[in-house]
Amino acid sequence: MAKLDLEWIKVFDEVFKTASVSKAADRLGIPQAAASTALIKLRAHFGDKLFSRTARGMLPTPYAQAMQPSLRAVLGHLEQAHASRGGFDPAQAQRSFRIGMTDISEIVLLPTLLNHLRKVAPGVQVEIEKISTDSVRRLQDGDVDLAVGFMPQLDAGFYQQVLFEQNFVCLVAANHPRIASRLSKTAYSREGHVLVSSSGTGHAIVDKVLERAGVPRQVVLRVPSFLGVARIVAETELIATVPLLFGQVVALREQIRLLAVPHALPHYNVKQHWHERFHSDPGNVWLRRTMSELLGDARHTAGRVGNSTVPR
Repeated sequence: MAKLDLEWIKVFDEVFKTASVSKAADRLGIPQAAASTALIKLRAHFGDKLFSRTARGMLPTPYAQAMQPSLRAVLGHLEQAHASRGGFDPAQAQRSFRIGMTDISEIVLLPTLLNHLRKVAPGVQVEIEKISTDSVRRLQDGDVDLAVGFMPQLDAGFYQQVLFEQNFVCLVAANHPRIASRLSKTAYSREGHVLVSSSGTGHAIVDKVLERAGVPRQVVLRVPSFLGVARIVAETELIATVPLLFGQVVALREQIRLLAVPHALPHYNVKQHWHERFHSDPGNVWLRRTMSELLGDARHTAGRVGNSTVPR
């Protein structure tokens, strides 16, 4: 075979992922004309059109579809070989990391990470995106460096590390007229609830366990994220069942109280996840180690709420 340029393979990989020559050029930091030229040379090299323009963008031909895993593997091996030549100096690094997080993690974990980066890695930037059903593919493709949350759906090829164990607590307004220092099973079923539907969290455990146990709940409100839950609880007579660390943080900001859930709920592990392609990348290794070290305090405080202990 004639010479195959590495830069051509990078263009192929980005066009395959983005379905766009212009987006591929932007991501590679090259002129669009250079990306188009690389694609022309690739077509001549392989004797196939590779991508066809459609209403959904540049979609791969069957030949390109079959060839993509092999070319992706080549890039992955080269990336690992390049990364192994040197370490990662956070004080001097100029790099951007993309992290998938839940809205809970944004509230509970992100400020701690950013404050740490300002001190030890001032040139490092962080871009956050919400964990979704597309997060698995984005981790595989390298569009996301790390995902932090509850992701039981991951397949083979992924690494994961437990950051801390999490359980649940109930939020109630500080001046709730019917709930004092303890939440009974009767009150839990009688009072109105606000429920959150958010991917990447262990909150689905609550719904499944209570449903199997036949515990009735009066669901008054469903919301797509945790961001407004504390204020809603503080301003109404609704109660919410939330992860403990989230409850600890928002209790410092709102007029709410944290009470033990009157029903047995399982614990779950909050983990960081990454794909094997980037397991040895020095920057990724540093980021994972940093996350683990920063969240060490969460492991030790996860059972404490103010001056009282919530069962773990």
